[in-house]
Amino acid sequence: MLNNIGSSNSTIIQPAGFYIIGLRSMPYTNVYVMFLTVLYVITVICNVFLISIIVYDQRLHVPKFMAVANLAVVDLILSTSLVPGMIKTYIALDNFVPFNLCLLQMYTYYTFTCLESLSLCILSYDRFIAICLPLRHESINTNSRMAYIISAVWFFCVVIVLYAVLSILTLSFCGSHEMNSYFCDYTPVLVLACSDITPQLNFATTATILFLGVASIFIFFTYIGILSAVFRMKNSQSRFKALATCTEHLILVCLYFVPIAIIFNLTFFGIIWNPNVGLVCLSLSSLFPPCVNPVIYSLKTKEIRSRIYSSLTRRLFVNPLKNVH
Repeated sequence: MLNNIGSSNSTIIQPAGFYIIGLRSMPYTNVYVMFLTVLYVITVICNVFLISIIVYDQRLHVPKFMAVANLAVVDLILSTSLVPGMIKTYIALDNFVPFNLCLLQMYTYYTFTCLESLSLCILSYDRFIAICLPLRHESINTNSRMAYIISAVWFFCVVIVLYAVLSILTLSFCGSHEMNSYFCDYTPVLVLACSDITPQLNFATTATILFLGVASIFIFFTYIGILSAVFRMKNSQSRFKALATCTEHLILVCLYFVPIAIIFNLTFFGIIWNPNVGLVCLSLSSLFPPCVNPVIYSLKTKEIRSRIYSSLTRRLFVNPLKNVH
């Protein structure tokens, strides 16, 4: 069923929806989606737990943990934009997505993918100020300034992705409605249009380079500054402590940027590979970091570990006393 919008001279043909056919030819697709569902459950539990600790503990209301909580919220919504839809498509075997719902999923996914990369930039900025300008850290990186930075990043991503998604409403879809992806992806939807999609593709390429290229370059140069500051330290213990505070962030950066950079370059330079392999890599690169991020911060960050330990010991010692009385 097609919907005609506009005058007779410039009619825009919108479909009722799209059929998702990506990964259909891959064996044991349902098993793979069940594995992603387990990852999603872990992601939800761990990120909600991390957010709760930061929100309820006044001692963690500092710029660093504002940035960590922001990343946890982004991870939670990013994974939620994908997994429930995949369960519907591959477990419930309902691969039809209504047009408006498709645009909503696309908008949510790309907004929070954009926020993921920029949230990692915010964390690298926090580490740069803390290590390179330790005496001015508290005056430069205040709670209010961190709140402004996070708000600006959210506004930027919301507006940029909204423009990209709304541009699809200007296209006509008069051919196949089968989309070779595992969700309502931007480029697979564009290639189904029978209108000129050059402006949308150019905008998507520019946005991808901006969000991934500029973000990775920013993180790279902040760590050049951090390393130069660390190696100027005379005390080896201080040097080790400074490097240790950056470890968890570097792990997150590698987990997120390296797979996406490899996939983008292979696709950009037209290197042929199995489409299923590409879709599996894309889905893992979108869902694995949100699962691992809170675990890494819980295990590697001393402040989070100590808060978890104190809350657990408080419960263990308080509850027996209540039972005695």
